Amino acid sequence: MTKPPPILLDGPQGPKPRRVLSRRNIFLYGTLLVITLYYAMPLYVMIVTSLKGMPEIRMGNIFSPPMEVTFEPWVKAWSQACTGLTCKGLSTGFWNSVKITIPSVILSIIIASLNGYALANWKFKGANVFFTILIFGAFIPYQVMLYPIVIMLREMGLYGSLGGLVLVHTIFGMPILTLLFRNYFSSLPEELFKAARVDGAGFWGIYFRIMVPMSLPIFTVAIILQVTGIWNDFLFGVVYTGPETYPMTVSLNNIVNSTQGVKEYNINMAATIITGLVPLTIYFVSGRLFVRGIAAGAVKG
Repeated sequence: MTKPPPILLDGPQGPKPRRVLSRRNIFLYGTLLVITLYYAMPLYVMIVTSLKGMPEIRMGNIFSPPMEVTFEPWVKAWSQACTGLTCKGLSTGFWNSVKITIPSVILSIIIASLNGYALANWKFKGANVFFTILIFGAFIPYQVMLYPIVIMLREMGLYGSLGGLVLVHTIFGMPILTLLFRNYFSSLPEELFKAARVDGAGFWGIYFRIMVPMSLPIFTVAIILQVTGIWNDFLFGVVYTGPETYPMTVSLNNIVNSTQGVKEYNINMAATIITGLVPLTIYFVSGRLFVRGIAAGAVKG
């Protein structure tokens, strides 16, 4: 038998090719370009200004690259700029911020992960009431509780110390972190929890052997949120610490807002960039896990 001739259809077949320069693409990429320039331009100005000497800055062209690159403003910002009565730069504030951030992040994440794990998998009497009260605390403005916390820290003997500020950051990190961990643990397959219970695993065994190894994305989200929030905090730092224990943001404020002598914009810009390097580095290193964790933590309410 002879095969019937193939049926030829009129016109081209397959999906219609998209034009590269369509109106949609022009609008989309144009908008993205404008947004990118909006956020990148101030950073560019900060970087080039921090690499210039004051005579070149006084010429007035803030967008021009430095004619002669100098790192002296960075050295002065780190170790010589005056942050009040002392002129030690940001170095003291940097180490204070490290001493505040590391224990605050560790304590808040450990406690919040345990809270979220218990609320998601171990239903106890009053769990919903406890969770409601905890989340309600996330919506109370910080300013309302400033003075009561001052009284509490004073009575505990922690006012003006790094330990007091660590306690404050740990407590204020609880509501949002507990919500994230609870939602993430609720999104994990319930069969894993039930199988572990059948095998005889208890509260801590399931937490350390099953939940923690499967929760790297949400732990990354918690670390980024806490490091960024604590490192960039100014309000708690200036209220609950003293001149010897000021975090980096308070030291930066004292440098930038100093009214004595000549305004050295290159040192101010260098100090600002140095202060923001830690949270920026953490975010760029783990940004992909941050997006994954946020998406996973938002699956269930």
